[in-house]
Amino acid sequence: MEDREVLERLIDDITLMHLVGIRVVVVHGGGRHVTDLARQLGLESRFVGGRRVTDEPTLDVLKMVLSGKISVEILSLLKKKGVRAMGVSGVAAGVIEARRRPPTRVSGGGDELVDFGEVGDIERIDTRLLQLLLDEGYIPVLSPLGADADGDVLNINADTVAAHLAASLNAEKLLLLTGTPGVMTDLKDPTSLISRITADEAREAIEKGIIQGGMIPKIEESLYALGRGAGQVHILSALEPHQMLLEIFTRSGCGTMLVP
Repeated sequence: MEDREVLERLIDDITLMHLVGIRVVVVHGGGRHVTDLARQLGLESRFVGGRRVTDEPTLDVLKMVLSGKISVEILSLLKKKGVRAMGVSGVAAGVIEARRRPPTRVSGGGDELVDFGEVGDIERIDTRLLQLLLDEGYIPVLSPLGADADGDVLNINADTVAAHLAASLNAEKLLLLTGTPGVMTDLKDPTSLISRITADEAREAIEKGIIQGGMIPKIEESLYALGRGAGQVHILSALEPHQMLLEIFTRSGCGTMLVP
């Protein structure tokens, strides 16, 4: 999302998928936009195991960036392509019902309990609004904010939202985009891409520190989606052109495929 040219290419691919009849739901995160705005406001960003720790001021930044700047930019680009799309916060119509996460240990975060603050764990996804939009030919653009039973807003990792949504919709494919070609044993070596990895192999790679940082939640959420209704899960580069199209429309595919 940080590179306008990259975002425009992704929108081109999403538009093509939509035009050939593929029902697409876009789930976006905040990335550096959140971190940059927080820094401008004098707020420090903290991550544990690739997950953002969210205090109340940071949650305000997330609201501004996720349901504001990024959502509107995506909708604007889709409109330029003639695609009908609608921005939806996970808070809207109870799409994402969550509860505040208690202090917990996470993969890649050591043995200490971590208090993530205003971060939610998903309890339920209500797909009815999204289904209505899909049935009417819209592309839903979902920002990863949820709310608890009292209506308190909670930040949720975008990959977590995408995985739970893919499972709830019984999606044929879940495509997770990242800044690398896929899962790699050495980020400096492009030939170290793992084209296929099993659940056990992925968990072992996390334990050994081979998979680190933001790739950890991507892997864990991929495994969640696989076990609960999603057909296939692929981790692809957002930076290389047309990776989503290559995965969908070619036999060889690209990136990393997760298998049980």
